[in-house]
Amino acid sequence: MHLPSIVLLLLSGIIAGPVAGILHPDALFGELLPPIVSLSVAVILFEGGLGLRMADLREIGGIVRNLITVGVLVTWVLATAAARFILGFDLTLSLLTGAILVVTGPTVVTPLLRHIRPVGKVGSILKWEGILNDPVGAILAVLIFEAILSGGLRASTGGAVSGFLTSVLAGAGFGVLGAYLMVFLLKRYWIPDYLQNPVSLMVLVGVFVCSNLL
Repeated sequence: MHLPSIVLLLLSGIIAGPVAGILHPDALFGELLPPIVSLSVAVILFEGGLGLRMADLREIGGIVRNLITVGVLVTWVLATAAARFILGFDLTLSLLTGAILVVTGPTVVTPLLRHIRPVGKVGSILKWEGILNDPVGAILAVLIFEAILSGGLRASTGGAVSGFLTSVLAGAGFGVLGAYLMVFLLKRYWIPDYLQNPVSLMVLVGVFVCSNLL
């Protein structure tokens, strides 16, 4: 059909879910739905990260940094303003909507890149931005949501900052430990070749669970 797969997947999901009411994820999975979605996102980001080349950052590092900092801020402000003044949401809901719309993610960007096949550095820039921007936007959305639940954005600024730092440090710390564990096992040839992928996935799940609990 010469269309990106993500377009057909989105249409199928919308039709089967909200439109036709054939599938009800909450009823099918119950309490397992949030952890299944979270773990799936972790696996997708991990798989996408394996395709990144650190050497690319020498040329595009500054652009990627601006996209996941200034770009995120600009998108958040504009999306918040659109939700506030066009859709008529209140301020807190507008801020949350803007934070959710900040996320691009490899699930959307990668299929589009495979279909469009951009030339030059554009493909590498968008691939890096999609993977790095996903956790940034997700953490931002979760912190704003928690701030709303705790009684307002002003009253919970300190909690939001500490929550952000805890999330980053926990994820990075356990991620580094998991990476060193894999390197240790691989260098000593303790993992057969045909088990490297399953063991990597097992370590990833362990890292995700530990950081998520903390």
